[in-house]
Amino acid sequence: MSLRPAAASDLLIDGKLIPGSGGTFDVINPATEEVIGQAADATAADMDAAITAARVAFDTTDWSRDHAFRASCLRQLRDALLAHADEFKALATEEIGAPSFLTGGPQFQGPAEDLGYFADLAESYEWTRDLGVAKPMGLKNQRELRYEAAGVVGAITPWNFPHQINFAKIGPALAAGCTVVLKPAPDTPWAAALVGKVIAEETDFPAGVINIVTSSDHGVGAQLSSDPRVDIVSFTGSTATGKKIMAAAADSLKKVFLELGGKSAFIVLDDADLAGACAMAAFSVVTHAGQGCAITTRLVVPREKLAEAITATRDAMAGLPADDPAKPGTICGPLISAAQRDRVESYIAIAKEEGGTVEIGGGRPADKDKGFFVEPTLISGLDNSARAAQEEIFGPVLVIIAHDGDDDAIAIANDSPYGLSGMVYGTDEDRINKVVNGVRTGTMGVNGGIWYSADVPFGGYKQSGIGREMGVAGFEEYLESKAVARPA
Repeated sequence: MSLRPAAASDLLIDGKLIPGSGGTFDVINPATEEVIGQAADATAADMDAAITAARVAFDTTDWSRDHAFRASCLRQLRDALLAHADEFKALATEEIGAPSFLTGGPQFQGPAEDLGYFADLAESYEWTRDLGVAKPMGLKNQRELRYEAAGVVGAITPWNFPHQINFAKIGPALAAGCTVVLKPAPDTPWAAALVGKVIAEETDFPAGVINIVTSSDHGVGAQLSSDPRVDIVSFTGSTATGKKIMAAAADSLKKVFLELGGKSAFIVLDDADLAGACAMAAFSVVTHAGQGCAITTRLVVPREKLAEAITATRDAMAGLPADDPAKPGTICGPLISAAQRDRVESYIAIAKEEGGTVEIGGGRPADKDKGFFVEPTLISGLDNSARAAQEEIFGPVLVIIAHDGDDDAIAIANDSPYGLSGMVYGTDEDRINKVVNGVRTGTMGVNGGIWYSADVPFGGYKQSGIGREMGVAGFEEYLESKAVARPA
């Protein structure tokens, strides 16, 4: 089976691959600006059919109760995806603009393999827990706690790491016994639609259990937030959109999981290897053109070492140019679209207006006539109150800020509406732990440590979201608990 559609990719609704009622829309290669194919363009009617199918499958089948069967289906999907790994990786570079080195990790291979982790959870999770005997109102009772699937899940996903985020939602939701309607971003429809093709043709998932609806219209995805037949909305994207989803979900009091924006701080203590820390900060912010919510985009360095840090970071960025994502060695590929490129360029202009100095980059690469590229950019001369230091840019732009000691560094990191991630570099373990304990974020790295893994919960404090994705905590987002008591 070839993954690339001969004409346009299809929707997956109620177990069938079907065209979109709205026709098709273009899939664009962000590195070349060329149309590489079409995706099915769903309408409100298509989404309604997908929600109906998911509701019927949950309410009328044994899917939610057959843990072994769910695990088997997820392992089938994992194995089928990995059998097509070369095609998925090539398409990830072509459709997403993902540098090829990332496709062996979070841009495909890793998330596909992680489906096995969720399959294992479906079988190993303690679905019933003995709470022992108690005497409420003097009557002896044996109690237990049962965990059950929460129902129909509406999963709305972004374009930056679509395979990772798609699988991080459908994997635990399906393992928990839920049924799913997945609405991917219009910028990367194939990353989801071609998974739907694999599900329909190479697995035993029952009809309606997993539905995949691509559309150029964001309003089609918004139906998932307002439709009372949907029990949970799981969304990854901007904080502004997350607030709208939460408001729309309130009318039916559905559960929401929100993984939202970030403006994470990379803190360098005065006893750290400054050159090594600055090189890591530069590498992080240019990876996939900075299109990652947990990327550290504020470099917070000792004031007395600011000039040295600027030089070290600028030198590191100079060796990490924006380039063709298919080219071996490329770290910084294109932004996803012209609109995103314009957004990043507007923030660079704002930083200059606020008094910032562009130490390197700041524009489009001179050798690129096509593609949505922005040069890796380092901005100095701003304090933490500047918009470029407070607002999520989602591009290869790093703002360097001076701190006056450990307490000040922690205060700068926390002076943000977000609380998603962070990094600290140093040598004194007591000081490092003080920073880790003091920074209010959902994840923290130490001296380059990588927390990302299928078994590690991911999410944020404050306006970075609600709930956790991945790990047991992420699995339990898709469960309800039921207490049962009987006379003992």
